[in-house]
Amino acid sequence: MRAVIAGTGSAVGKTTISTGIMSALSSEYNVQPFKAGPDYIDPTYHGLATGNVSRNLDSFFMSDGQIREAFERGINSSKSDMGIIEGVRGLYEGISPLGEVGSTASVAKALNAPVILILNSRSLVKSAAAVVIGFKTLDPSIRIDGVILNYVKNKKHYLKTKEAVEKLSDTPVIGGIPRKEAITVEQRHLGLVPAVERQNILQSIEKWGEEMTNNIDLDALIAIMKNSGDLPRGREPIWEEGNKKPVKIGVAMDEVFTFYYKENIESLEANKAKIIPFSPIHDETIPDVDGLYIGGGYPEIFAKELSRNSSMRKSILKFHNDAHPIYAECGGLMYLSNSINGHSMCNVFKYPSKMTKNVQALSYVISEAQNDNIILNKGEQFKGHEFHYSKIEVDGNNPKYAFKILRGRGIDGSNDGLMENNTVASYVHTHVAACPQFGLNFARNSHNKDS
Repeated sequence: MRAVIAGTGSAVGKTTISTGIMSALSSEYNVQPFKAGPDYIDPTYHGLATGNVSRNLDSFFMSDGQIREAFERGINSSKSDMGIIEGVRGLYEGISPLGEVGSTASVAKALNAPVILILNSRSLVKSAAAVVIGFKTLDPSIRIDGVILNYVKNKKHYLKTKEAVEKLSDTPVIGGIPRKEAITVEQRHLGLVPAVERQNILQSIEKWGEEMTNNIDLDALIAIMKNSGDLPRGREPIWEEGNKKPVKIGVAMDEVFTFYYKENIESLEANKAKIIPFSPIHDETIPDVDGLYIGGGYPEIFAKELSRNSSMRKSILKFHNDAHPIYAECGGLMYLSNSINGHSMCNVFKYPSKMTKNVQALSYVISEAQNDNIILNKGEQFKGHEFHYSKIEVDGNNPKYAFKILRGRGIDGSNDGLMENNTVASYVHTHVAACPQFGLNFARNSHNKDS
């Protein structure tokens, strides 16, 4: 069983409704959550709602066969009864105005999944039917099998709009969500505030679940999901394997560093890496490991706390100076810089990082290795994404870069991946499906030289 919860656009309530549905169904079913597109934050809500790790499905990173492989891996890993995929932006929005790559629709097609369409019904009645008709006729191969009306004013408004949509678009309306503060969610400059940072978030998710139970016909939703049919044939591997020598990889995991794709970690484990979590805020030093992986997050929010932990920062700098491999992404790059807004950081790279009022980069990225490094050989390409409000001030210097940017911005508009010793720190967030050598090469390059 599976379904895609999609929206007519951004800000129509996809995350609260999807998470609420996941929470409501989890009382009777083992729900495996997924998120379309490159997103680390929404999946944190999914995980709390279901008890299962949410996984990303993205047609820019993945072929159709990889999307199906990732979906099945998620279902099998949690032994789930069903998969629920929260969409990204509007159903048809992708990287180009006419193409499908990067869209929720492309994921639905790859999985042959029915779509539940959420629309903002504020001040709409008959016009809501016109919206649904437009979404159904733009691409008839997309199966829009149900509609959820969000922001309904009252029962009368809901029933009138439901009648219009069902009779004019021949599509069942399976629920209407009233306008309530109880089902809103706190925002920050990169989107929603990660669930790990929010107090009483479990109570909020439980309330969302109650709202969905009270306002959505969950039996109708289950019936749609049961009618989803077989997954299309064709699977493709997500990562490469081949490392035979066990290694230990320390992964920064705490309230600061939370941006990791599950498959990236699994690709390391598949290449004989033992994952050892550590906290750059709370631990005194790094653990006894052969390599470090420092992902993204919000180090700017916790800059004072990170700066105070000088013993941790010194241990990371020594690890770097001893030429052990470190791979860092975005927030990890900032942590390895000289400072964040004047607060001392690890000083692996001698350049300061500063936050700006305006977004510096928001894009899918294509990069090419211009130097051999710990994850790629020179000339190899990979895809990723970037989204940040910070700048690394390298003006007047001549840093060595690991990657040339073919699509996107990177650090200076043309390059990314500050590189020194065996450390690479980049603004690009990597997904192993689009960089299948990641786990293999990082594990191989993390072999303890003393062993």
